[in-house]
Amino acid sequence: MATLKPSFTVSPPNSNPIRFGCFPPQCFLRVPKPPCLRQRLVFPRFRRTIGGGGGGLIRCELPDFHLSATATIGVSTVISVDQVQIPKGEMWSVHKFGGTCVGNSQRIRNVAEVIINDNSERKLVVVSAMSKVTDMMYDLIRKAQSRDDSYLSALEAVLEKHRLTARDLLDGDDLASFLSHLHNDISNLKAMLRAIYIAGHASESFSDFVAGHGELWSAQMLSYVVRKTGLECKWMDTRDVLIVNPTSSNQVDPDFGESEKRLDKWFSLNPSKIIIATGFIASTPQNIPTTLKRDGSDFSAAIMGALLRARQVTIWTDVDGVYSADPRKVNEAVILQTLSYQEAWEMSYFGANVLHPRTIIPVMRYNIPIVIRNIFNLSAPGTIICQPPEDDYDLKLTTPVKGFATIDNLALINVEGTGMAGVPGTASDIFGCVKDVGANVIMISQASSEHSVCFAVPEKEVNAVSEALRSRFSEALQAGRLSQIEVIPNCSILAAVGQKMASTPGVSCTLFSALAKANINVRAISQGCSEYNVTVVIKREDSVKALRAVHSRFFLSRTTLAVGIIGPGLIGATLLDQLRDQAAVLKQEFNIDLRVMGITGSKTMLLSDIGIDLSRWRELLNEKGTEANMDKFTQQVHGNHFIPNSVLVDCTADSAIASHYYDWLRKGIHVITPNKKANSGPLDQYLKLRDLQRKSYTHYFYEATVGAGLPIISTLRGLLETGDKILRIEGICSGTLSYLFNNFVGDRSFSEVVAEAKNAGFTEPDPRDDLSGTDVARKVIILARESGLKLDLSDLPIRSLVPEPLKGCTSAEEFMEKLPQYDGDLAKERLEAENSGEVLRYVGVVDAVNQKGTVELRRYKKEHPFAQLAGSDNIIAFTTTRYKDHPLIVRGPGAGAQVTAGGIFSDILRLASYLGAPS
Repeated sequence: MATLKPSFTVSPPNSNPIRFGCFPPQCFLRVPKPPCLRQRLVFPRFRRTIGGGGGGLIRCELPDFHLSATATIGVSTVISVDQVQIPKGEMWSVHKFGGTCVGNSQRIRNVAEVIINDNSERKLVVVSAMSKVTDMMYDLIRKAQSRDDSYLSALEAVLEKHRLTARDLLDGDDLASFLSHLHNDISNLKAMLRAIYIAGHASESFSDFVAGHGELWSAQMLSYVVRKTGLECKWMDTRDVLIVNPTSSNQVDPDFGESEKRLDKWFSLNPSKIIIATGFIASTPQNIPTTLKRDGSDFSAAIMGALLRARQVTIWTDVDGVYSADPRKVNEAVILQTLSYQEAWEMSYFGANVLHPRTIIPVMRYNIPIVIRNIFNLSAPGTIICQPPEDDYDLKLTTPVKGFATIDNLALINVEGTGMAGVPGTASDIFGCVKDVGANVIMISQASSEHSVCFAVPEKEVNAVSEALRSRFSEALQAGRLSQIEVIPNCSILAAVGQKMASTPGVSCTLFSALAKANINVRAISQGCSEYNVTVVIKREDSVKALRAVHSRFFLSRTTLAVGIIGPGLIGATLLDQLRDQAAVLKQEFNIDLRVMGITGSKTMLLSDIGIDLSRWRELLNEKGTEANMDKFTQQVHGNHFIPNSVLVDCTADSAIASHYYDWLRKGIHVITPNKKANSGPLDQYLKLRDLQRKSYTHYFYEATVGAGLPIISTLRGLLETGDKILRIEGICSGTLSYLFNNFVGDRSFSEVVAEAKNAGFTEPDPRDDLSGTDVARKVIILARESGLKLDLSDLPIRSLVPEPLKGCTSAEEFMEKLPQYDGDLAKERLEAENSGEVLRYVGVVDAVNQKGTVELRRYKKEHPFAQLAGSDNIIAFTTTRYKDHPLIVRGPGAGAQVTAGGIFSDILRLASYLGAPS
């Protein structure tokens, strides 16, 4: 090695002088071995002792130094460099890039670009192994242990992956240097794996040593790429710096004091403003290679951030930040802008894609924020994990729950018995058994009566725990002090996390209300006294539904409903068009998101996973419709995992469809319908249906069954719920019959008016369905039952307007042809009424006092409200104890597709308001 002038001399006592040359930064000085001499080189900024034996090797970064020397007795030479501490503070930013971020050569270039563009004064970058490499290294160990010769080809694959990447990234001396180190490492690994192969066993230190090589190679390659841009950059093998102490729980505890000393020593020899450090790997105090276990690279970054007192630690990954819930399960999950350390801690425990709790601990000590960012979407600001100020105004404006997470595949163990109460040590014995079998307790809940203790464990461990408990408490079980040790399998945990939960009343109420409305049963509850977390145990099959239900309740600015439309006929089609026209307004102004997930007729159905495009629903039904199947249709609407609330809208008049209502409501599906068959059918089935509705949180709305779009059912309920008593309900509740008798005047015949109404579309295809009075009778039965009367359709006397001889006509056309033959009877009744100053009206009556109902043709004075109707208007008069002298009257259009669909639409919006939308 060349020596540069000027030179200088050290003259120790009683020895020949030693001449040294001045050298530039990053140059090596080799010192010959002088007899009987210990020499110390003192540099103003740092100290370091190296060398020994046959001579020392000094790496100098600064040309300004002076020498001092002391005599010593012996034959070795030790040259010591005086250290100075590494500069610390906010000039440092720490970055961590995971395996996905450095998964190939182009991604490594992208990482280098991020590093270069960071304008921090000093940067320390922690890198993981390339994507899948750590798994490949552990696979090598497994194969060698099992004496599988394919470990050699697997090792060759590791070599080839890094060799190809290096050749794409590097050239010249950089490439030669890296490949030399790479081949040397592979040779050493081959020898070690051969030893493992022979022994059939690998110690933990051997495994850690092998597994950590991926980080060494990715760090070296990245440092070369950064240096190619002209920036000063060094790479750090963190096994020389990070010292950790293994614990009994397969984790490690950092030794911050010793690590800080070693960091100072390392920096003395390698001062640089950019340091590329290996993640995941470290050393024990005995300098044995080890790893930081789970999430080791994140942990490395946090430790280095704490050692440097860095301004910020940025964890680069492949997601835009921390989500309010798992986006794979909750489509509407949002990126959280901020999280407190405690919130991140709680969420990560429950499996959320957040840093492991131990990663957060080092930075918490110095209040260093952690930022989670996406290397593939640099425009996304990410999520900041920090300690928010107490008076954080923005935090107060957000929901008190920051996020939700679930853990699946759990079992609940319930230890129950009166002998547990007041007996010290019972809980200790229970959890001692759990500890003895090495199981992990996820959650604990104990009744305040001390009668029972339940706790959740992973399902794979439940059998061992159960057997240990039954063995330990066999005597107590036989004696009856314990009544049972029960295992409840197929469970999941749902956790709601938020620091502001502690100061916000009603959070638990909202949480459990959302679960109840989604028909989710809670099996166990746990909440810490910090109130940062409320945890519930539910059925595994309800896990996703529960997650979406609570997330929707707390996070979505809209109430989201999965809607299934049954019967896309005249009314159903009109409803779909109304939903199409109003969808944007509902989202923007009323915070309601209605997604039609299915449309089915009697033969064809159309299904969607995200919501049918209602601007093209007719076209899509024709083009992509499949054979109608009510079970599949119901499952599609109710089983959709993105939407917690589902409603089926029956726009038919089919009694077979109405027979499904009970099962739908029992499954947690809301039902809305204008179909009168269920509420006017057999009394026992009706009572069973209403009893289920009252006991569940599932809604059943049927406003359009009586007055189309008129608020008749809701008015009646309002009267009853406020304590009023129904005496009589009387009304014209058929739009068709209202039209007929409003126009049956003068010299017009009844058959003429019926023909006119049929041609205008005001009647059913067969007018006998209207003239029979059955439709009005069903409405009377519905109103009677709503008033508390237990009447059946057979209990009502009905005046049919279909002449007896015409009931047997084989077609509507035949009926219409023969109807004029019977005009005389009704013409006579009309004439008699007119001569008395009255009009004919077809009415339904509920006589609540005498507990009966009728459907009849009655006469009313011309000044009576019923005589003053026009068109197809309906009118209902409620006579009650409050409205006895002047009945409460509801009047308006009572027929037609537009108003009927509008009434159904109104029920859908009412359901949305019950589920949380603004009312």
